[in-house]
Amino acid sequence: MGKQQRRFTADFEKEAVRLATTSGRTQREVAHDLGIGLSTLVRWIGRSRDDAMNAPVRPPAGEDVAAELKRLRRENEILRQEREILKRAAAFFAKEGSR
Repeated sequence: MGKQQRRFTADFEKEAVRLATTSGRTQREVAHDLGIGLSTLVRWIGRSRDDAMNAPVRPPAGEDVAAELKRLRRENEILRQEREILKRAAAFFAKEGSR
C-alpha cells in the first residue's frame, strides 16, 4: 500500500513559490506551514526560475519604448559624467600620493 500522491493547482504552486521567495522565512518553514515536502517546494522554485529565464522578453509598446529610450539616454549621460569625475579624482590622488 503506497502513499497516495497529492496534486496541487498551478495557483497553489505559484503562491508557495512567492511565499518562499518574498516572506523572509526559510523554505523549510514555508513548506511545513503549507503541508508540502521541502523537496517539492525546492523543485517548484527551480522550475519557476527556469521559466523566468526562458520567458521571452517583451518590449514595451509604442510610447513606452520612446520613454524608456529617453530614460536610458539620460542615465547613460549621468554615468558618463560620474566616470569622468572618478577619472579626475583618481588622477588627482595618484599625483598627490607621489609627493
